[in-house]
Amino acid sequence: MIKTEALRLGFSSCGISKATFLEQEAPKLENWLKNDFNGKMDYMNNHFDKRLDPRLLVDDAKSIISVTLNYFTPAKQADDKAPKLSKYAYGMDYHYVLKDKLKALTNFITEEIGEVNGRAFVDSAPVLDKAWAQKGGLGWRGKNTNLISKNNGSFFFLGELIVDLDLQEDAPFTTDHCGSCTRCIDACPTDAIVAPYVVDGSKCISYLTIELKEQLPGEFKGKMDNWMFGCDVCQDVCPWNRFSVPNQEPSFQPHPDLLHIKKHEWEDITTEVFQKVFKKSPVKRTKYEGLKRNIDFLKQV
Repeated sequence: MIKTEALRLGFSSCGISKATFLEQEAPKLENWLKNDFNGKMDYMNNHFDKRLDPRLLVDDAKSIISVTLNYFTPAKQADDKAPKLSKYAYGMDYHYVLKDKLKALTNFITEEIGEVNGRAFVDSAPVLDKAWAQKGGLGWRGKNTNLISKNNGSFFFLGELIVDLDLQEDAPFTTDHCGSCTRCIDACPTDAIVAPYVVDGSKCISYLTIELKEQLPGEFKGKMDNWMFGCDVCQDVCPWNRFSVPNQEPSFQPHPDLLHIKKHEWEDITTEVFQKVFKKSPVKRTKYEGLKRNIDFLKQV
């Protein structure tokens, strides 16, 4: 019933798992933080216990409802010399879109089952969303650490409802379908995938162009592969993404001006153009100054 409604609302998939302590994730997270792979993302050091146990986030939590929402688009920027944005940033900010759908799903559960104590999470709280999605049977984590589905690759967003309902859980996804493939590792422009299934976040272009608030380190000059916001390289080369299909979400359709901005126009972008093109976009996260910093850095070779 819940899954049927999730799909009707436009989610690509939905899986359910029990709200328990993520025992297998604890040593992985601890080692990742110990190696400073979080870079300047100091917030990753906070709430260690809450990241591993959803019952500390939501009182009487019993189940995690994990959802995915496809954002793949075959659309491309017209000027192939222009600085690049990740596909997920072509349309409206996914936080709003997913939260609205999760709110609608919560309302449905309330109407059908009764009052529910729960919270929706979209990439904005200490929740290990990929671990929960895997436990809910939605896919496995690839060598680039992204969740991958055999049905439609990895170009999708993740969200969760943590609720106090004791729901029937799905079988976790326990198999790995990367095999001997190392395309994502070999293709990463900054060698951020330091070992299979381990990403040094401080080297990742998505981190450098979005999360890092200071000047970009000189060691990455000439290695950014012309990305000004985010990076799709490790997903673009993944063989499983040959199964990606164009998203059907109107909110994710590219802004009409975005794909036609030429290289020189990006380099001379004004605050007015930024505000117009990225009004409700995830690019607002980096602000005009951050995007300009990234574009200027790309000019340094």
